Amino acid sequence: MPLKWVLHWQPNAGSTVNSQILNEVSQCVESIHGVKGGKWKATLTFYKPILRDQNLPAAEFPRDFLGISLPEQPNKYYLIIRGQRIVLEADFTIQAIMEKLQSYKLRVALNFEGFQYQLGDFQLRVGKVVPNNSENLRGIVMEIEYLPISSMEKSRKVMEEFFEVWQEAMSKSSLPGRFMHIEPNFAEYGLSDYYTSQHTAVQYANVMAQLIATVQAVQSARN
Repeated sequence: MPLKWVLHWQPNAGSTVNSQILNEVSQCVESIHGVKGGKWKATLTFYKPILRDQNLPAAEFPRDFLGISLPEQPNKYYLIIRGQRIVLEADFTIQAIMEKLQSYKLRVALNFEGFQYQLGDFQLRVGKVVPNNSENLRGIVMEIEYLPISSMEKSRKVMEEFFEVWQEAMSKSSLPGRFMHIEPNFAEYGLSDYYTSQHTAVQYANVMAQLIATVQAVQSARN
């Protein structure tokens, strides 16, 4: 499948994300001739265990894990245990099974949603990060997908060059922040150079950790 990078918006010190930044990012994509397409949505859910026996040793089960649904794989669901570097692909019905077993409960769900754009061999998705059933903006993400190649190493130079062009276009807007690409160590999750949706799931989990760190840093600065 096509390779992609998942990036998050890193605000400058003292600033926060807002809908104006999201609008300007979308306008920037159109300024470099991105053709606007349909909407997209991914959902990331935090699960935590339901402890019926408080005496069970904590090491016997994951303290919490993430579940991710991706628009390109509507019949699949991805489970990630970041602490143990585990990623699993399951049928989407696993969510109903988990609910019936009542071993884990949903703690919070976040939606990544916005519009996608076509730009030659690239497909870009720009989206907001909002809690389920809320419009409270928590972050901004962008996917850069390179359609012709599935090898991460073979596409790295092309992706880096495109990202440079993108950063240059964004710099004209003088926005208080920038998009960051922090590539996870996929080998730790047992993933190869050949790109799969499991790579995407790991990237979303990584981005979520970065967004949480950003929010915590802002709150610490205020205190």
